[in-house]
Amino acid sequence: MTYSSADRVYDEVKELILTCELPGGEMISEGDIATRCEVSRTPVREAFLRLAAEGWMRLYPKRGALVVPIGEREARDVLDARVLLETHAIGAIAQDPTAIANLAGQLRTSLDGHRAVDAADAAEFARLDAEFHQLIVAAGRNGLLADFYTSLGERHRRMTAARLRHDPTVTAQILTDHAELADVVAAADADRFADLLAAHLASVHGTEGGLS
Repeated sequence: MTYSSADRVYDEVKELILTCELPGGEMISEGDIATRCEVSRTPVREAFLRLAAEGWMRLYPKRGALVVPIGEREARDVLDARVLLETHAIGAIAQDPTAIANLAGQLRTSLDGHRAVDAADAAEFARLDAEFHQLIVAAGRNGLLADFYTSLGERHRRMTAARLRHDPTVTAQILTDHAELADVVAAADADRFADLLAAHLASVHGTEGGLS
């Protein structure tokens, strides 16, 4: 399949949205993006239509496009789904010492990658944060659930990037929580993992009142 100018613009603009370089609530124009991507307005228009169809943008004729903010209900739904899928994965392998050891090793390697990133690089830290949690679900040996979790990955990245841009000090908490999650996985303590994960997500994303 040919990789068109519209495809490139779509990828570049979507990445700007996911990393919150284009924050929710911001209006952007076809002309601005055309200049930024060094293309005509036609591929930009095609990319905007695709992004709007996926819910990332809302188009306003002759005015531009609004980057759709992360809604509170959406955020809570994403976090609820993550708790369900990750705790299910740990429960599925809790009685398999080899699988547990392999996952714990992967998580600690991922954590080393976290620590090597500049805390000011919200985009890269958010990418690694999503990767850490995806490793957990992938270890659960349910391909359908793993695929579904991957589909949440973009929303996950965007939420984390937004949080880090708002409060860069959250990186320290994420590192601490991820280290504890890796230790709990190594101990194959599924119940403790579920409690810790829910508390971690609620605290990092500002939903301490609950995820439902």
